[in-house]
Amino acid sequence: MDERADEGVLLELFSTSFCGACRQTRAMLDRAASLVPGAAVVEHDLALEPELGEAHGIVRSPTVVVRSSDGREVLRAAGVPTVPQVLVAAERALVR
Repeated sequence: MDERADEGVLLELFSTSFCGACRQTRAMLDRAASLVPGAAVVEHDLALEPELGEAHGIVRSPTVVVRSSDGREVLRAAGVPTVPQVLVAAERALVR
């Protein structure tokens, strides 16, 4: 089960420990989360949980998935998205 804020936004990062772009993405998500009340960042290491990546159709790291509190996916970005891209997706996740 995913960790979710009850009324917030889930920012999921699918990463690997040996990925340089993943470090950039982690920092960007932390910044975005600090601007969105109720946002939670959850990171999944694909080297440790390959079955999770397969179950979610993740084919590249980093991949960011932004979800609403009910689990609806509003953004999937392979690579490093920008803070503005994540903020726009977070806003869509909050609109019901």
